[in-house]
Amino acid sequence: MSRLPNIAHPIRQPYPSDLSDAEWEILQPLLPQPKGFGRPVEVDFREILNGIFYVQRTGCQWEMMPHDLPPYSTVYCYFQKWQRKGIWQQMHDQLRADLRKKLGREVQSTVAIADSQSVKTTEKRGLVYGFDGGKKVKGRKRHIVVDGQGLLIGVLVSEANASERLGAIVVLDEAQEKLFKLEVIWVDQGYSGKKFARAVQHVCGEQVRVEVIKRTSKTFEVLPKRWIVERTFGWLNRFRRLSKDYETYPEVSESMIYGSLIRLMVKRLAA
Repeated sequence: MSRLPNIAHPIRQPYPSDLSDAEWEILQPLLPQPKGFGRPVEVDFREILNGIFYVQRTGCQWEMMPHDLPPYSTVYCYFQKWQRKGIWQQMHDQLRADLRKKLGREVQSTVAIADSQSVKTTEKRGLVYGFDGGKKVKGRKRHIVVDGQGLLIGVLVSEANASERLGAIVVLDEAQEKLFKLEVIWVDQGYSGKKFARAVQHVCGEQVRVEVIKRTSKTFEVLPKRWIVERTFGWLNRFRRLSKDYETYPEVSESMIYGSLIRLMVKRLAA
């Protein structure tokens, strides 16, 4: 039974990014619970989440949030607090497990697909910044590994000039506890090579094989299995906050990605 305060929901016109009652019932138990001592919590966590999802979906600056949502400083404070404590990833991983069960899948996937996406940054570059010579992009690179449903297993945000292979290995290494049933990982030609395959087996186990999906022509074609991870990037593109990397720190960028996919998964779970 949740011990979060039952604060009356304010009367206002809803935004498309707002949580429905069914979606809130799914997310509420996953939020940090009050410790039972100290100053009582006086904020409406549902409205805090509505404010965060509004920023992610519209891409607006925090201080440009509508006035009928909680103060932007409060909303950002909770977003940052949950980022530092790893709450976004914890909520994401639980929802991913629940959604896989709903889809009739085992919680642990036997397949994975790795890919990366280079995105521009704004003038506020932060400490992690580079130039991707292949794609002619100044900014950062998002390394992701997804399961067979396109659901995120892990993510890493690095300099745009960082190695795709190294980024994938770091993501796999950080997500080892989710990969003990992994049998195969599909990648494109940018990840080919015996050294990468050996590194994957060192991290994930000798039973894991790497399959490189190669193009058969120079024209556009939908590559088998590869379209799954491309669809995940398409999901992220629905959120304007992710159209560029607006964040100063890469760990904040990663939390933005987790938060956006939380919004998508909770909608599917409540459907």
